[in-house]
Amino acid sequence: MVNDQYMRILRVWNNVTKKISFVEQDGDTLFDLKGDILKRCTRGQKLSPKKIRILPICNPSKIVLVGLNYRDHARELGLAVPKEPVIFLKPPTAIIGNGERIAYPSASSRVDYEAELAIVIKKEAWHLKEKDVEKYILGYTCLNDVTARDLQKKDGQWTRSKSFDTFCPIGPHIQTKLSIDEAESVTVRSLVNGVVKQDSSTRHFIFGIRKLVSFISSCMTLNPFDVISTGTPPGVGPLVVGDTVQIEIEKIGTLTNKVVRGC
Repeated sequence: MVNDQYMRILRVWNNVTKKISFVEQDGDTLFDLKGDILKRCTRGQKLSPKKIRILPICNPSKIVLVGLNYRDHARELGLAVPKEPVIFLKPPTAIIGNGERIAYPSASSRVDYEAELAIVIKKEAWHLKEKDVEKYILGYTCLNDVTARDLQKKDGQWTRSKSFDTFCPIGPHIQTKLSIDEAESVTVRSLVNGVVKQDSSTRHFIFGIRKLVSFISSCMTLNPFDVISTGTPPGVGPLVVGDTVQIEIEKIGTLTNKVVRGC
């Protein structure tokens, strides 16, 4: 059973079956998955990369993000540690996958990268107790909370600055076999054109994963494949057209996207 092994899940369009499905990536080899990845599945036959098209890892009903959640980021900004999580939303239309392009909107003159560890929800959750959270997590992935910083300051709230199409790169896959304790002790880095810009660890979380998922589920129902992104470490900075930005998270992988001129 692949559920008993480390497992990297991709969401794909199968050119043969003409359906969306999930596959397992093992090194450079792809395997079909039989069954329901939200419950139990087994590894099937090898798949030819020529027969599939890789899609963004999930299609959530919502993406919930957390504001200030790293102690070293709070120190960098000279801000007090918040007493409870500050949350906001990105629309699902902002999602792009690994290798797709971030469109720099003409409405903005300052677009920033933000490296984040993201959680993918496994089953419907509402008013979870912290001790039960692990059962509701499918896995973890990388997320870039791309932000039009000038518009964030101009608007005085975050919706427009966070919501442009392509402003939520996510991937490259869902790593399903990290425990919460493991996920709370991984390095999180961003690189722009190969130069490290952010380099921290989830050990510096202000609010841990159990607290975040429980807190968010206390005000909204979480659905299967919903995404919770856990905040960014210090070192946030600008992107320009032509940049390649990478989000690297230990034990998960690397999310890579290029910045192009948008509308």
